[in-house]
Amino acid sequence: IMLKRILCLLLISATALSAAETVPSEASIRELLSVTDSKKMVDGMMGQMNMMMQNSIREATKGHEVSASEQKIVDKATADIHAAMGDVLAWGKLEPLYIRVYQRSLTQEEVDGMIAFYKTPVGQAMIHKMPVIIQNTMTEVQGMMAPVMQKMQQSQQALISEMEAERKKAKK
Repeated sequence: IMLKRILCLLLISATALSAAETVPSEASIRELLSVTDSKKMVDGMMGQMNMMMQNSIREATKGHEVSASEQKIVDKATADIHAAMGDVLAWGKLEPLYIRVYQRSLTQEEVDGMIAFYKTPVGQAMIHKMPVIIQNTMTEVQGMMAPVMQKMQQSQQALISEMEAERKKAKK
């Protein structure tokens, strides 16, 4: 009798646990993506990536006069990269990805809780301020990375010089 009770409790616990751990429905994830303006955020990411690309180009050409023909090359490369990013970051491709990832990562209870939170004024404030937070974070990280990038460029130049010196020795 005691063993039956224990097995019964284990079965009830396992059933309750599996019910609590249900995979979120596609509809609920779509609602979460809608409530959080995910498509709008993705579109904003494209704009931020374009700005980063433009900043990188400005940094790379800093102190150099860019001719009209060189500018055409830069403009074409920029347009090609933008098109490639647009293909990868198209909402039609990202939405199914989000659904798969969210279904693997979250429970129905968690998705429902997020939907409830993001429908609140605080949740909406978080959604609207997140692009600014991300942009400010990226700006800070870029500032932190500048010395690292310089060091990487110096290391790369030193490596190239050492390899060229080694090749010259090997030819002798």
